Formats: sequence, C-alpha cells, structure tokens
Amino acid sequence: MYRTHTLGQLNEKNIGEKVTLSGWVHRRRDHGGLIFIDLRDRYGMTQIVSDPTHNAETHATTESMRSEFVIKAEGTVRMRPDGMENIKLVTGKIEVLIDTVEILNPAKTPPFEIEHPEEKEREVNEEIRLTYRYLDLRRERMKNNIVMRHKTIKCMRDFFDNKQFLEIETPILVKGTPEGSREYIVPSRLYPAHFYVLPQSPQQMKQLLMVAGMDRYFQIARCFRDEDQRGDRQPEFTQLDIEMSFVTEKDIMDLNEELMIKLVETLVPHKKILKKPFPRITWKEAMDRFGSDKPDMRFNMEICDVTEIVKSCSFQVFQNAIKSGGVVKALKVEGGASFSRKEIDELTELAKVYEAKGLAYITVEKEGPSGAIVKYFEKKELDELLSTTEAKNGDIIFFGADRYEIACTALGYVRLACGDKMKLRNKDTYAFCWINEFPLFEYSKETKQLTASHHPFTSPLPDDRSMLKNSPEKVRAIAYDLAMNGSEVAGGSIRIHNSALQSEIFDTLKISKQDAERRFGHLLRAFQFGAPPHGGIAWGIDRLIMLFQDEKNIREVIAFPKDQKAKDLMLGAPSELPDDQIAEMHIKIAQPQKEIL
Repeated sequence: MYRTHTLGQLNEKNIGEKVTLSGWVHRRRDHGGLIFIDLRDRYGMTQIVSDPTHNAETHATTESMRSEFVIKAEGTVRMRPDGMENIKLVTGKIEVLIDTVEILNPAKTPPFEIEHPEEKEREVNEEIRLTYRYLDLRRERMKNNIVMRHKTIKCMRDFFDNKQFLEIETPILVKGTPEGSREYIVPSRLYPAHFYVLPQSPQQMKQLLMVAGMDRYFQIARCFRDEDQRGDRQPEFTQLDIEMSFVTEKDIMDLNEELMIKLVETLVPHKKILKKPFPRITWKEAMDRFGSDKPDMRFNMEICDVTEIVKSCSFQVFQNAIKSGGVVKALKVEGGASFSRKEIDELTELAKVYEAKGLAYITVEKEGPSGAIVKYFEKKELDELLSTTEAKNGDIIFFGADRYEIACTALGYVRLACGDKMKLRNKDTYAFCWINEFPLFEYSKETKQLTASHHPFTSPLPDDRSMLKNSPEKVRAIAYDLAMNGSEVAGGSIRIHNSALQSEIFDTLKISKQDAERRFGHLLRAFQFGAPPHGGIAWGIDRLIMLFQDEKNIREVIAFPKDQKAKDLMLGAPSELPDDQIAEMHIKIAQPQKEIL
C-alpha cells in the first residue's frame, strides 16, 4: 500500500492513527536533530517528522533526501507543538512522526523552484517552463488552473445532461472545405494525392446531426486552426459546441446565459455579475457606443458621433474624412486633461495600430476648450461638442475621423487603454453582454472580395434577404456573440436549413455551383431530406477559463500547450520524419528540411 490518505486529508480527528503517505518532498528542514519534511501531492501538503531517537535508520534515509524526491512514509499522526501550527494549511495543526520511510524515486535538481503554496510564485522563463511542463504543472497556480478546467467542463456536462442534450463525438479526420482559417492537412496513405484535414470546428457535422433528428447536441470538441499565434489563441483548442433544433435566437441566448450564470456562481462565486439578465445590443450599437463588437461594459466611458457637429469646421482632417463618406467620433475621458504629453502620444500610437491616421484631442480647462485643433472651430461648434460629449473642466475629448469601422475601432482601443489608466476595469466583476445583428458579409483585406463574416451557413435576417443580390454588405445576420469583460467567449448563429437559400448565399459569395457541390454537396443534399430549423453556438473553453483564473494567456490553462510559434517545446514537435515514412504517404519534400529555430 502506497498510501492510506492523501496529503490534504489529515486533521485533528486522525490523532493517534497509523498512516501511510506518499508524495514529493517539497521542503526538507534539518533542525540539528529533528528533520521536518513538507510532503506534497495534488491534494495538499502534510508535515512529516523524523526523530533519530525514534528510528535511527529512518533518520539516516531522510538525511539523504532532497526536493522533488518521491517517497513513501509510515508513521503516527500527532498534534504539532503549541505555537508551531500553520493555519494556512488544512493539515496545519498536525504532523506525522514517521517510523519508516522509503525513497521511491530520487530526483535531479529541477531547473526552477517549485514554490510552496504560501510563497509568491517566482518568474521563470516561459521557454523553460514549457520545456519542463510536467514540472511546471506541479506549481500551485498551474495545478489550480487545471482543476478549474476540470470543474468547468464537468459543470457544463452536468448542465446539458439535465437539459436532455446528447453528447456526440464528431470526426477529427474530415474533408477539406476551405473557409475562414487555414486548415491542418493530413495526407492519406491509402489514397495517393488525397488528404484529410483536421476540423476548424464541427460546424457541418453538428448541422447534419440536426438533420438526423438528434434535436439537442453538445460536445467538448477539439478544433484545429493553422493560424499565427496570439496570447488568446492556440493551433489546437477546445470549445463547447452546441446545436439545437426548432429554436430561435432568443432560445439559444436564454439557455447559454443560464449556463454562464451557473458557472460563475458555482466556480467563481467571489466574482460579481454586474447585470442580470445580460444586456442585449446590436453590433451597430456596440460599435457606436464602445468601438468594439466585444465591449467591456464594466465602465461607462462611451463614444458618440459628432459628424454633424463638425461638418462645417475648417479642420481638414475632419473634412476629408466626411467628404470620403467617413465619420467623426468622439470619446470623452473624465479627468483626462491631466494626461501627460507622453501618455497622449502613447494613445495616439495605439490608435495608429488600428489603422487610424492619428488622434486629435481637445482638453477642457477653466478658461474653456484648449488644444491645437480648437482654432478650427466656431464657438457654437465647441459649445455643442462639450454639450454632446458632456465634457467638463478637467476632461479630455479624443477624436477619430475615418471610415466608420476604423474610427470606431481605434477609439474603442483608446477607450480600453484609458479605462486601464483610470483603474476602471474591476477584476472582481464580470460584465456580460450579448451582441447580435452582425453584418452577414465583409470584404476581405487580402482578396478584396466579399466573404462570410462568420461562416456561409449563417442565416440572414428575413427583413434583409431582399438585399442579398444588390446590397449584400447591408445584410444583417441572425448571429450573436457573448462578450465578457471585453473578450468574446462564445459565438453562434441561426443556420440556413434549406438548400435554396444556401445556394443563394453561395451565389452572393461567387461560389460556383460546381465548387459548391464539390465543397458542400453533402450539406446541400441533406437539406433536401427535411432539415429542421436549427441554430447553435460555440464557447471558447480555454479563453473562458483564462478569464475565470485571471490569467494573461490561454497557455496557462492548457496542460500541454504550444508556444507562441506553435511549437511543442516539451516533445519537440513539429519534427522531421524518416524518409521511408514520408514516401509511404506519397509526399515529396520540395526542398531540404531546415532546422526549426
């Protein structure tokens, strides 16, 4: 027997019991006679004590132990001496006087220290952490992240089981249907020059499950996208995937809102949800008010449109934007007149990252509006600007003048930066909101062609369907996202369920009938056999847990993540393969393989 108890179980009720414990040596302290060892496992920590007068042979063994040795100890539970208790530990009032001890496995000195749960975590180079991820996961914070992940997914499964959903697995090797992100390609050994791909999402499969009459489906799905990496993205990730038949947009929102509230109240009860039910606003309203389609609504700083007010001013930047069909937006920041020149320059550079040409501003002082652009306005225009933005002495007004989305988005990021400067983004609160009526289409910056904003299976709003042929850019989708503190955590839509409308969408996207048949023929055929109205949503589980745990990137909540260059530093992947294995897959390397840096 390796253990009778885990290392977080023992307390005063176990006094006098003989116990067997196993775990890792966390700390060994030699007090010139007695040796104290903090023994650690996933469940906690227990102090064991070796006394040379009690068992000399055991004591000699404990003298040879070092941090991270794996050991087994047998002994008797006793109270710690008065004044030696550790109230921060569940086991802090007891210790185990050991009779025998066995070293199950010695350990090399780890490349970084595994901190005590009570200690502040030390900074460790991420490359080293990912190379030795199995050691990194022994750290308290990392362990807690994995535990939270388990609890979150279990809570989701229990919720959907109670709602009569079926958990159904969909294939990992699927047909390539290029759309959205780049796909990972898997060559077929049995079928030369043919390929599988890894799924970006189970989108088409879950729609086919609705055609099959499964009615309510969910899955904790693994998805793969060959994208450039960011702090909240990974080449492989996990999502909660949901699809339902005979539902409206409201049905899906209501159900998922119920789940989110349950998750927060169960798993992070110390966090406060600011508004229930969650606010529901359109994409246009979100962009107008917050400059974002995933607004952070923890603070009230809002953008307003001042195009009509400034259309007659002599400031050429505003005039050029308006003449070219753009807009002028304004963001008032309370107390922002105290920003230094350096801070304003930093905000200007931030706006430029999001394609703005600059960041004009006016400060409000006792004497009135001040700044380089004030001279371009009549007093009436300035008074109207102050009235519309509700600016008062000590405030600053930033302006964005450009195409609608650039002006809104640039000011949206300036808003977030100002919220941070003013300490308005309270980490102890969650502000959720639903965004709907997204544009169904957008123009690709790369191809300059119309593409589906979400995916080509999203249903247009019935009122906008007549514009598909002549004004597709104005068509709104029955699509919805759930935003949380400025991050998108879930997104979905009501799907197209008849082949005629689906074909019309393909026509709008300039997808030929032959290409549509080649890529999506299975779906179009299925719609001809009685497809029910259906819709769904997918949650980014990694991102949600990252937010629950107040982590800065999703690598911290994934057991074995890839690094920022999509490499697995622990396993050494991707890696070269033997020539014969490559040849067997009917692949020829076009140029010599280079070592990955």
